[in-house]
Amino acid sequence: EKDKGHYYKERWIHENGLEQRLIITFSPKHKRYQEEIRRKQIERAMKKADNPSQLKKKRPTDFKRFLKETHVTKEGEISKDFQVTVDQEKIKEEAKYDGLYGICTNVSGDSEEILKISHRRWEIEETFRILKSEMRARPVFVRKDDRIKAHFLTCFLSLLVYRILEKKLDEAYTCPDIIDTLRKMRVFEYLGEGYIPTYTRTDLTDQLHEEFGFRTDTEIIPQKRMKKILKQTKKQK
Repeated sequence: EKDKGHYYKERWIHENGLEQRLIITFSPKHKRYQEEIRRKQIERAMKKADNPSQLKKKRPTDFKRFLKETHVTKEGEISKDFQVTVDQEKIKEEAKYDGLYGICTNVSGDSEEILKISHRRWEIEETFRILKSEMRARPVFVRKDDRIKAHFLTCFLSLLVYRILEKKLDEAYTCPDIIDTLRKMRVFEYLGEGYIPTYTRTDLTDQLHEEFGFRTDTEIIPQKRMKKILKQTKKQK
């Protein structure tokens, strides 16, 4: 069955003398979110593999779980020295479950209500991650109370704008994809002629232009046209 972008299947199970309702969900958006988190963790693991020190894992989500130590030489002998490599099998095993989430409950209420609660849980986790990494909410480099409040207000307003944009794009892209694309959508001013785009056109830039009703990826944007675009963006605020 499908519920607003979520696919789910449910059945009752008996485990440890308890009768529970098992609901397995799949969300394409959650899948993209997990893939992006793992991609960053793998990048950190690869850097650590090139310069290993202590590999003791502290949490199940620690990026070091993707590293493995080999204490055997090419000749098959056990060695005190070790080689650190990225565990590709571990990565493949985790990737199989991207987008999937299992819920066990004894509540017999409506499935869609249970799924809404579950959906909000990981979106809250994603929101804190976005605020910290993309909106740079932390660390805070100001000390006065009014400036701290202003800093977090700016971060939360940015988050609100991002969430609205995400909905307009049908949740088809990850937050880093959207933010990175917006940052790179720059134009070069050609004096007396207009503006020339300096970014690469992609499916995402095409969809952004389509959603907001103007284009900046043409060969040259006359100055009058750019003034109209800027005026249009102010109206949309």
